[in-house]
Amino acid sequence: MRGALFSAALATAALVATVAQANCRVALLLAVDVSSSVDEGEHDLQRDGLAAALRHADVADAILQGPGEVALAIYEWSGRRQQRVVVDWTMMRGLGDIEAVAATVQAAPRSYSEFPTAMGYALGFGHTMMERAPECRRKVIDLSGDGVTNDGFSPALTYKHFDFSDITVNGLAIKGAEADVVPYFEGVVARGPLSFVEVAQGYEDFERVMVRKLYRELSEMLVGWAE
Repeated sequence: MRGALFSAALATAALVATVAQANCRVALLLAVDVSSSVDEGEHDLQRDGLAAALRHADVADAILQGPGEVALAIYEWSGRRQQRVVVDWTMMRGLGDIEAVAATVQAAPRSYSEFPTAMGYALGFGHTMMERAPECRRKVIDLSGDGVTNDGFSPALTYKHFDFSDITVNGLAIKGAEADVVPYFEGVVARGPLSFVEVAQGYEDFERVMVRKLYRELSEMLVGWAE
């Protein structure tokens, strides 16, 4: 009898876990540029802008009111081996979870500042993180940056050698450091069904555009929402 009850308990636990995983609608991985082209003032605007975007009422509603839960993680990237996880995979189940993530982002020290832009390596790191993400219906990497790859292999080689068939890569291109950053993000970085690129006119514009971008990703919208 005990064996039967134990087996039934295990089966129930497995069913609950399966249902919980199936209820996750998106695993969203935010990749933030901390390469040498980002000065300290720009980094502050980026860090505080991301925290504010997560706290924005429209973004919070999109996280909590959608059809299923959201799993969120954040990492910083720059050179070939300079990536650091700021927030590991977290299920966003309430305002307390959103505030905890935003507070962690705002309090985190900058991981690197003197390394170049190795976007191919950054995307490879993102793929590795996605391999241990919760089971969700969609997988999205949201990569922001102000430049093009100038170190290591290109995003094209990453996409060739890593399986991104079930991962969408969206971009947030920040104008200022590189003249061709927008076409690079549109033509080289963005990948997958319904992928898109949002454009910030500078780091002062980062918060506004990140709000818009997160809302689009979390709401599964095909076009931007009205200003």
